Amino acid sequence: MKRSKAGVRPLGEYRSVMIVKPSSLGDIVHSLPAVEQLRAAMPQAVFRWVMNTEWMPLVEGSAVVDEVVAFPRRSFRGWFGWLKARRWQAAWGRTERQRPELVIDFQGLLRSGWLSRTRRAEWVVGMSDAREGAGWFHDQTVAVNRTGHAVDRYLAVVKALGVPLAESVQFPLAEGSAPLGWPGGNDLLVVHPYSRGEGKSLEGEALAAFLARLAPRRVVLVGVRAGPAPELGPHVTDLTNRTSLPELIWCLREAAGVVSVDSGPMHIAAAVNARLVGIHAWTDPRKVGPYPAQAWVWKAGRVARRAELSEAECRNESRMDAAAAADLANWVKAEF
Repeated sequence: MKRSKAGVRPLGEYRSVMIVKPSSLGDIVHSLPAVEQLRAAMPQAVFRWVMNTEWMPLVEGSAVVDEVVAFPRRSFRGWFGWLKARRWQAAWGRTERQRPELVIDFQGLLRSGWLSRTRRAEWVVGMSDAREGAGWFHDQTVAVNRTGHAVDRYLAVVKALGVPLAESVQFPLAEGSAPLGWPGGNDLLVVHPYSRGEGKSLEGEALAAFLARLAPRRVVLVGVRAGPAPELGPHVTDLTNRTSLPELIWCLREAAGVVSVDSGPMHIAAAVNARLVGIHAWTDPRKVGPYPAQAWVWKAGRVARRAELSEAECRNESRMDAAAAADLANWVKAEF
């Protein structure tokens, strides 16, 4: 239920800011520019971020926040999950804060709205595309373009709070750490071919053709693979299922170029590496593609910048076959 208030304070008066964005991987990356610009406008405030435990390494050690508050959502499953959730809620309400406090709900779902309200902050801000009744927990609703890119929707919140937006966006991810087995050198291509989304992964003959055509260029394969390992040539180092999240960030940052299917790691790559090709099958890259203007996108059979793709191409749902994969490998070898 919305509270009766005079309105949001001038940002310089707040002593504490809580960001509510528990998940998912890609969405957390997308919200980083908004949090970074808000922090720059509020140097007097302590910034905290409530986040699912598995995604905390994305910002731990980053200057964007002072503290990451663990939201152990996975532990709330099962028969006694509700009891664990109630205990966590009680501890959450006692988490240290400075008054007055501003809460921003970038998630826009019932659980994030509930988290925002139980924080008992002075002012809670949400977005107009909130779902599941989350808007009832917000004191201020910012109008956003629900068909726009997530980065732009989050930046709209910052602008509505009176912060002039910077000309360029920054993604202050944690630095990460080197994994065991990294082959070293400044010419490595990192390939991330797997996604949990149906029809997004690059597998079978297409992946085999892509990797074979890249030879003899050295390649590092990363990501979470559910099935058996593909046959790999001597130019490929297989680190699938062998990197932590900090190690994945490091690999994507260090690569001479990255090729990734549409996934959370693709957005990490876009944040830390200017040389990226994101592969999109049925998804629309205008809404969920790599945000930086210099990133490349494979869509509807060609490689282009996100802004260069036509309406018809963005609606095309063609998947990459072996021939298209070989063509993309030729392009990558020439450009990266």
